[in-house]
Order: sequence, then C-alpha cells, then structure tokens
Amino acid sequence: MSEVKLTAETRSEFGKGAARRIRRESKVPGVLYGHGTDPVHLTLPGHDLMMALKTSNALLALEFEGKTELAIPKAVQRDPLKGFIEHVDLLLVNRGEQVNVEIPVHTEGELAPGGNLLEHVLNALPVEAEATHIPESLTVSVEGLEAGASVLAKDIPLPKGVTLAVDEDTVVLQVLAAQAEEPAAEGEESAEA
Repeated sequence: MSEVKLTAETRSEFGKGAARRIRRESKVPGVLYGHGTDPVHLTLPGHDLMMALKTSNALLALEFEGKTELAIPKAVQRDPLKGFIEHVDLLLVNRGEQVNVEIPVHTEGELAPGGNLLEHVLNALPVEAEATHIPESLTVSVEGLEAGASVLAKDIPLPKGVTLAVDEDTVVLQVLAAQAEEPAAEGEESAEA
C-alpha cells in the first residue's frame, strides 16, 4: 500500500463552533494520537482526505510543523445524510510496526447450483500486519460450495507477513440453503360475513 501525503495544520480552537468553521472551509477536524504521546489536533484538507479514505486502512503521511508522521485512520465520522467526513481519528504508526486492522473480504466464484445463499458473517477479517504493508482486501473462492459449507478464518489465504488477529476457527462465510415460501393454507377464508 502506498502512502498518501496530506498537508495538515495544527489547530488550537476546539468545540462545535470551531469545527463548523473548519468544515465551511472544506476542511476536516481530526486528532492524531498513539505511542503514548499527547494528542495532536489537526485540520486536514477535506477533498484530499476523502479521496485517501476511499481505500480502507489507508496509510497517511501527514506533514505539519515541519515534520512528517505516518498514521492510519482509526475512526471516521460521516454526515449521515450527505456522507461528507465530519471528523477523523488517526493512529500514529512507525515503519515496521505491527498494527491490528480489519481487511475487507471479497469472494469470487459461483456457489453450487440450487439457489443457495452466501452469508458474510464477517465482512472484514481482523489481522495483524506491518503498518506500511497492509493489504487492501482479501479474496476467497466460494466456487462450488454447497448449503451448510463454511469458510473459516484459517481457510483464507493471507499475504506474507500478515497473521490472524482472531481465532482461526471463526466462521467468516457460510452457505445457507434457500428457503421457499410456504403457500397459503387452503380453506382459510376471511372472517367477513
């Protein structure tokens, strides 16, 4: 995963009014924390941040006060109606450091014939990976799986240097048999008379 460079500014104003002023300027308030350091309150460019966060677990190179810090998004608050970013919490990371993240799980292939349904028990798999080598997604084949089959966490191929951060017997995907609707019972009539 490549780094996305963002120029940030430290901020000294806090509260609802200050946050609204920042958002009116098409910027996003955020907090950078981690490694036992004091939290740093930042203002980030709104559009650039939105584009960077289209990739889950994006690695951000934040430039502020003449230094560059690496961070990954920990929590992103979005407007429930318009979807724009209202606030972001960023976790400070170092090169070579192992971090716990959730990687989206994608499927490929077709299930066995018969109208079976695929249930995603986990949409994202918790893993531990090196901060600068976090995979964007994991792909698992469901080709030919029949009703009752499950894909466990240990069955998903992981890239080199990535380990599970969840029990290996955790169910990630399962195949369910399609349920037919029961026909209405004959002889039932409305109570209108």
